Amino acid sequence: MPKVSNRGTIMPASPIRRLVKYAEEARARGIKVYTLNIGQPDIPTPEVAFETLRNIDRKVLEYSPSEGLRSLRVKLQQYYKRFNIDVDVDDIIVTTGGSEAVLFAFMACLDPGDEIIVPEPAYANYMAFAISAGAKIVTVPSTIDDGFQLPPVEKFKALITERTKGILICNPNNPTGYLYTMKEMMQLRDLVKEHDLFLFSDEVYREFCYTGAPYISAFHLPDIEEQVVLIDSVSKRYNECGIRIGALITKNPELKKNVMKFCQARLSPPLIGQLIAEASIDTPADYMLATYNEYVERRKFLVDRINMIPGCYTPIPMGAFYTVVRLPVEDADDFCRWCLTDFNYNGETVFMAPASGFYVTPGLGKDEVRMAYVLEREELGKAMVVLAKALEQYPHRKKLF
Repeated sequence: MPKVSNRGTIMPASPIRRLVKYAEEARARGIKVYTLNIGQPDIPTPEVAFETLRNIDRKVLEYSPSEGLRSLRVKLQQYYKRFNIDVDVDDIIVTTGGSEAVLFAFMACLDPGDEIIVPEPAYANYMAFAISAGAKIVTVPSTIDDGFQLPPVEKFKALITERTKGILICNPNNPTGYLYTMKEMMQLRDLVKEHDLFLFSDEVYREFCYTGAPYISAFHLPDIEEQVVLIDSVSKRYNECGIRIGALITKNPELKKNVMKFCQARLSPPLIGQLIAEASIDTPADYMLATYNEYVERRKFLVDRINMIPGCYTPIPMGAFYTVVRLPVEDADDFCRWCLTDFNYNGETVFMAPASGFYVTPGLGKDEVRMAYVLEREELGKAMVVLAKALEQYPHRKKLF
């Protein structure tokens, strides 16, 4: 048999999806599974999206330009202005989801062996895309005990080598829900400016900031415009994960040329998805406000319920719709699998993402899970009852006293 690639062998399995087969088997046994592992909201997609889908009047479903439909990019430019992000239409490149934007950013900026510094825990696919580009993720651990705030800038400086090409953040953060402050963002700005680095900034959750403080984009930071690579997606703000439309935004002319080569190689982003995304930018403000308010309520409800369960703790997430939870278990990977394979409470169980998969440093996150509060509060409440019962029955639960 021919040998498969080492790249594929070392590619990490998704902590979000790797237990899916066990959830499917549980459902096949008649078990109801509360799905908290994945950021797939249950809030309906805006009606304007379905109206556009139903009324597509084209004789040919053709390729779009490799950089995306100009009409969509014009609408995106107008959208960004609402957040004081001043970019030209030609600074915006439409991608097949935010995932492709990250991959193309890495492929266009990094050579094999180059390094990117990332606070951990971090979105697991960053590691997968770095491996695809032959690059290396170097992590700076943040901790649940201080709410996952940005580690001291000195820890970043200590990791910078001649191979360091950039720093990557997700703001608001997936998986922690942390929202970086202006002070923290300026510290990162000073660092990338001093060392001539890229600042990759994944900002797909900008609509969901709960602190009352102004939203801070990497493009708001002075004097590093051509060093910023902004990652975006329509999936979360309009609940359109399946249309696979994202964007890479850069003011760096050489980087744009590089990215476009990868865009041309994959031909074009999805046409139907672009038409839906363009229409969705006109989603009424009352839909966006209602969605925001719903997440605010779900966040409070879930955090309160988690912290009432003996031995469990989560800080209050300040953005996105995720939170990392410490559980009274030695091995959360085993616990999450056990919940799906060996446990149910009145025919119900819970599906969570083990947090170890969001860390690179071995041993970190072993007693943590990520939960997405993407279910309505009644369902979240039932899920927390099931979680509490699971922890009572789990044979490897930590002793609390």
